[in-house]
Amino acid sequence: MKKLLLIVKGFIMGIANVIPGVSGGTLAIILGIYEQFISSISHFFSNFKENIRFLIPLFIGLGLAIITMSGVIDYSFTHFPIPTTMFFVGLVIGGIPLLYNKVKGKKTNKVTSLLIALFTFSLVIFVALADKIFGHSLAVNLTSLNLTGYITLFVVGVVAAATMVVPGISGSLVLMLLGYYYPILALIKSIIHFENLTTNLLVATVFGLGVILGIVLVSKLIEYLFKKYEVKTYYGVLGFIFASIIAIPISTFSTITISADILNIVIGCFVLGIGMVISYQLGKK
Repeated sequence: MKKLLLIVKGFIMGIANVIPGVSGGTLAIILGIYEQFISSISHFFSNFKENIRFLIPLFIGLGLAIITMSGVIDYSFTHFPIPTTMFFVGLVIGGIPLLYNKVKGKKTNKVTSLLIALFTFSLVIFVALADKIFGHSLAVNLTSLNLTGYITLFVVGVVAAATMVVPGISGSLVLMLLGYYYPILALIKSIIHFENLTTNLLVATVFGLGVILGIVLVSKLIEYLFKKYEVKTYYGVLGFIFASIIAIPISTFSTITISADILNIVIGCFVLGIGMVISYQLGKK
């Protein structure tokens, strides 16, 4: 039962990592697995068997979500943007009470902690608005990469992984701003359909190695922050998460045409509540 629950939580994280604007790190915190996720990666060989038992079902869920849900999520956002977006906003909101309990009643410098929360809040909003500030994202072609292109792809993997792990910042949104989001999605679809496997697997491997390195490096940094500055770090995470409630609609609605009729709004409010209940219940387990 515990492994199945981890697969479900990994699946939700995987869906979040596919969607521009939604942070997999945020949902990991809300689902109550973030600290163990960071610790398992940062100290992978220290407690190998336990870490493997935790990470394997989680990554199974992640992989299943990325493979099976890329097309579904794209369809949902295209045809039902308001309900789909509100569902993920609900997932974020539902986990806030559980996260707030992490800092409730603990001693800290309130001014410093609030400034940290304000900084992380502003950072997420800035990333969400980056395409409007700097213009449209870049165009990237993964079908004919040279050595420089592969090196760049590896670095992009490191950056994307770092933002996937940091709560509140969407790795897929960063990929979109860098021009790699849609090419990576197309790459995944091509591999699933066994198209041009030799080249596509090489590209996927280079990107994947960058992702692994980025996750390991950022996990060690975040673990250090939680160990040395636990309460202040949680305030920073709260800033990330409150900003996500605004950033998710900004990021998704800026790329699609919205029909804000009464039915869509009513359904959106309903699925917002469903998302809140799901994340709150999963976060307690």
